[in-house]
Amino acid sequence: MNTPILETSRLILRKFTERDMEALFLILKDEEANKFLPWYPVKDLEETRRFYQERYAAKYGQPQAYAYAICLKTDNFPIGYVKVDMEEHHDFGYGLRKEFWHRGIATEAGGAVIAQVRKDGLPYITATHDRNNPRSGNVMRKLGIVHLIDGDSMTRLTGWMMEFL
Repeated sequence: MNTPILETSRLILRKFTERDMEALFLILKDEEANKFLPWYPVKDLEETRRFYQERYAAKYGQPQAYAYAICLKTDNFPIGYVKVDMEEHHDFGYGLRKEFWHRGIATEAGGAVIAQVRKDGLPYITATHDRNNPRSGNVMRKLGIVHLIDGDSMTRLTGWMMEFL
């Protein structure tokens, strides 16, 4: 199964499409929203298209993937993303445009995706966040992901895991 459409009370979670480049650009260009992520904010639509091809379109061509655009039901316009990688670590990640922070959207979207990957038989997910970004850890905690380890002063990452028994 590859990124099946999911719905919550407020959200539609779906694949990004070529028509979403402007929305994806708005998500990826913001320095504050992307401050703790392993990439730099994009500068233009061309960089956004490359990011989409490498991180979304490529995954959509695989047999199984979970790489979602987070959209409000009111307009189905992407305001963020949530994903679980299919590599062995099953890394869970998310991001939102900052004007949508503090509304429970990341928790709501994350909960829907976690329920789907659990239903589909993934044995666990892992997640990390920068120690300087405790709000991301709060989302993980609300989702029931268990804090396992704090990184050293070089990595600044803190590790989390959720097993599905």
